[in-house]
Amino acid sequence: MTSLAGTVLCLTMNPSVDVSTHTDRVVPTDKLRCGPPGRDAGGGGLNVASVVHRLGGHSQALYPAGGAAGQWLTGHLAHVGLPARALPIAQETRENFTVQALDTGAEYRFVLPGPTLSEGEWQACLDAVDTCPEPLTLVVASGSLPPGVPADFYARLAQATRQRGVRLVLDSSGPALAAALLAGVFLVKPNLRELRELTGLPLEHPDDWRAAAQALIDRGQAEVVALTLGAGGALLLSRDGAWQAEALPVEVASSVGAGDSFVGALVWSLQQGRALPEAFGWAMAAGSAALLTPGTGLCLPRDVHHLQPLVRVIAA
Repeated sequence: MTSLAGTVLCLTMNPSVDVSTHTDRVVPTDKLRCGPPGRDAGGGGLNVASVVHRLGGHSQALYPAGGAAGQWLTGHLAHVGLPARALPIAQETRENFTVQALDTGAEYRFVLPGPTLSEGEWQACLDAVDTCPEPLTLVVASGSLPPGVPADFYARLAQATRQRGVRLVLDSSGPALAAALLAGVFLVKPNLRELRELTGLPLEHPDDWRAAAQALIDRGQAEVVALTLGAGGALLLSRDGAWQAEALPVEVASSVGAGDSFVGALVWSLQQGRALPEAFGWAMAAGSAALLTPGTGLCLPRDVHHLQPLVRVIAA
């Protein structure tokens, strides 16, 4: 196993300050008295960068930020020691809000659209990737696009990274995902709902899931597809093979951050030079480990290392 030189650059176009709390029960009209709030950095790319960093890899977060929330975000990332670069924008970085109802254990996640970026602001994000002075192992683009950013933004990013000779990992949805796949990416990580939206098909059976994922590879839209299935585990496909893994039976404290933890451990493993099946096993362990952390927390390294030997990756 040979470690790959370079940094994993993680782009988050719509970062957030994620506020989490709990209340006895969620009902309409009444004032809901909540517990003390927790605050975390939110947004797919920031989460992926954090997981790579926690596991001992080399990552850098790149994101637009504005207003008091943007200042908090930048200060928080500096405090936790995550290498990061904020690009200034005029409007305020968004806040998201997660509430757990103690009577049922159900989570309620309120996600705001985010600030509107000008053409100059979103173009600066593309330029920052293109001109990043560090050698890059991978570029990860994860999360939604905020208002003002064109739906083909990730497609433009795919073209820019290809010209630089760097592979792009994408975790997004909707028109932004569809446009990027037309341009072609190295690895894409949809969940089953996102794959159904992408194909317009019901995909009711496992054979349908695999066929839809394989079609992305056959059409040259992705070299690798990691299809996450929640409690059903996950499926990983490439031109060289296909593998599946069942979800680990863990007690769920919160599902927030599981997908980002999966991607973070996957790209960290690839950065370490691990083969796809082994990297897939680490990704499954990290996704399960994230379920153990309450609120908006990500996977903890000790949990990842504890769960990784329990993951069973088999040829599909």
